[in-house]
Amino acid sequence: MKELGLISKLPINRFTDFGAYLALSDGGEVLLPKGYLLGEEKEGDEIEVFIYTDSEDRPVAVTQKPLAILDEFAVLEAKEVTKFGAFMDWGLPKDLFVPNAEMGKPMIAGQKYLIRVCVDYRSNRLIGVSKYREFIYPAPKDYESGNECEGLIFDKTDLGYKVLLEDRYEGLLYANEVFQPLEIGERKKLFVKKRRDDGKLDLQLLPTGRVKYEEGAEKILQILDEKGFLPLHDKSDPEEIKAILGMSKKHFKQCIGQLYKAREILIQENGISLNRD
Repeated sequence: MKELGLISKLPINRFTDFGAYLALSDGGEVLLPKGYLLGEEKEGDEIEVFIYTDSEDRPVAVTQKPLAILDEFAVLEAKEVTKFGAFMDWGLPKDLFVPNAEMGKPMIAGQKYLIRVCVDYRSNRLIGVSKYREFIYPAPKDYESGNECEGLIFDKTDLGYKVLLEDRYEGLLYANEVFQPLEIGERKKLFVKKRRDDGKLDLQLLPTGRVKYEEGAEKILQILDEKGFLPLHDKSDPEEIKAILGMSKKHFKQCIGQLYKAREILIQENGISLNRD
């Protein structure tokens, strides 16, 4: 069945008490359960569905969309870990199973992992695979220093944050260059710092060539780059500054003084913003 694991538009062949049977390209049928019907459909209508297998390994159609379809990556949370493997939440009634043999490392319930949706051709079921390196390629040479890109943050190590680009290239954000909170599973606008000889990418959160400031000033700039405005100024309560930035009021005033002198920010009565000029 070529529709397995994919989103397809399929016509209604017939109705039963259990739902509607949709026509597959190979001449077969797949059930769309009654709970996914509005009650206004008629034979011949096309419905956009995702096809996977139910708890009894029978093909079934649903109108819900998973977080990843066949041959795509997503960062998924492990809901349950058993001696046979882990069950991942991918946004559907039936969780995605990652067999032990397809785990890159032991999983812990409640934590998030980079998972690729694949077909187990022995059972013809969809499974998850966390051995992601099997699907990673060297980044092409047109990933040059300064290029803007979008990446999926999928893991954190002592060295920094691992990033997936275009579902096939791997990059790294070095921990000592990150001055804002990042979440596993978050997609971020990034910039290429360097393409290494092995085809992996060194990445950064800021455009190349911009002047580097000390850590506190960098943190303020990156938050402003994300939000555009910070409701903090030299008369703000010290506890408010600490809650938002994790720094003392004295340190904050030193940082914004440095940034203002460099014409990176504008200081207003109710806060600070980036100087776009």
